Amino acid sequence: MGTGADLVLQRLLAGDVDVCFANPGTSEMHFVAALDANPRMRAVLCLFEGVATGAADGFARIAGRPAATLLHLGPGLANGLANLHNARRAHTPVVNVVGDHATYHAEFDAPLESDIEALATWPEGLVYRPHSPAALTAAVDGALAGAIGPPGRVATVILPADYSWGPADSDGSPVVDAPPETGAGGIGAPAAAELLGDYGEHTVLLLGGAATTAAGLTAAARVAAATGARALVETFPARLARGRGIPAIERLAYLAEQAEQQLAGATQIILVGTRAPVAFFAYPGRASGLVPTGAQVHTLDPADLAPLAEHLGAPAAPAPDAAPRDLPEGPLTVANWAEVIGALLPENAIISDEANTSGVLIPAATAASPPHDVLTLTGGAIGQGLPVAVGAAIAAPDRPVVALQADGSALYTISALWTMAREQLDITVVILNNHAYAILQMELGRVGATAGERARSLLDLSRPDIDFASIAAGFGVPATRAATAEELAEQFAAAVAEPGPHLIDAAVAPWG
Repeated sequence: MGTGADLVLQRLLAGDVDVCFANPGTSEMHFVAALDANPRMRAVLCLFEGVATGAADGFARIAGRPAATLLHLGPGLANGLANLHNARRAHTPVVNVVGDHATYHAEFDAPLESDIEALATWPEGLVYRPHSPAALTAAVDGALAGAIGPPGRVATVILPADYSWGPADSDGSPVVDAPPETGAGGIGAPAAAELLGDYGEHTVLLLGGAATTAAGLTAAARVAAATGARALVETFPARLARGRGIPAIERLAYLAEQAEQQLAGATQIILVGTRAPVAFFAYPGRASGLVPTGAQVHTLDPADLAPLAEHLGAPAAPAPDAAPRDLPEGPLTVANWAEVIGALLPENAIISDEANTSGVLIPAATAASPPHDVLTLTGGAIGQGLPVAVGAAIAAPDRPVVALQADGSALYTISALWTMAREQLDITVVILNNHAYAILQMELGRVGATAGERARSLLDLSRPDIDFASIAAGFGVPATRAATAEELAEQFAAAVAEPGPHLIDAAVAPWG
């Protein structure tokens, strides 16, 4: 008979979870030891818990199944919460294994004692704490079923140390089946067709979730062409198909005033795999909801998009412009760096996009690139880009991963570079280095606040400038610097052609 830790690993593997992103501590040492007896479980060490949780998110977005994390007590879970928030917004299945003090030790209120349940439920997560070794099987199986959903959720198993090192006690029952998928419901294809027949050009199809695959986007483009409706993709989709041969449907703008213009005139909004649009923040004198006044809101299951197109007899989707782009020249700007990526993006790439203000032109620049997937910042909690790239690269080792990363956001989880180097992941990181929290400099004016030099220094990342190439080299990632479009093109082409991780510190001039 093995230990409780052995049992937990076996149940995870039985549930098709074979990757664990780990940052363990003392209470998890028996789980770590159990990995030796379970070589099917790939253990990936992350130097910060936010990297582990973000990597689990990225893995599941590409693999379509959950990974596990191994975290140390409540503080370890707390360190990973920001990227679990992003996972929640992406409806990503994640299974956390969080070690806890031995059950008999809890009453002594040791320094690391905390309310793990409260932390685990914060991202609307499911929590499974076994109250005896005999309940370990049910706890892990329940977490697997809960994480898979649908929809995908964050599920946490709390593993007391004495249950981990003690003998396993399982009746060998099978893994709990996930509940059957019931779909999003809503109006259905025939009713949607009737609605579009009455209000076609005054209708917006807002797409998210499963509707942002190549098939979903193609069906939506067909519906729009047949009815005059406008199709838009939610601002931050979990996974968006892009590139040559895929309809380049515009995303709803991040800035509320621009989103209002995109939605203006709509009397009907059909939500397909997403929720009603709202402003990211409150602003003086502006509404929080973005649905036009008086417009009716409906929901349509993403699975009904293709039947809707057929019901309408919609023509084939118009072919996007596939003209190749010329490589730009001159000092790097927010426009020409994106053109370099669009011109040189490799086949079947995965983009982890946390370029933020420097990346607003990336969608236009990559519309005619080879087909690829884009993973975006679903919950707005920065520090996602590098960890998500790690998880995506492990989920799809045969696909090149490109992390387009703002400088300020990169620093939240910069230690992800070390995991890239250790695992020799095929990731090319492009740091968009404008020496500023540029998005906050923009927001300072948008909220109507006035600020002097002292306040503006809180939004500035200079004095000293951050040397990302040296940081990357210290973590074992080969790095270069680019100040011109020509340099970026040469370095990017070389990086994606050579296996393993690379970083390019790209000096991009800010807007304005």
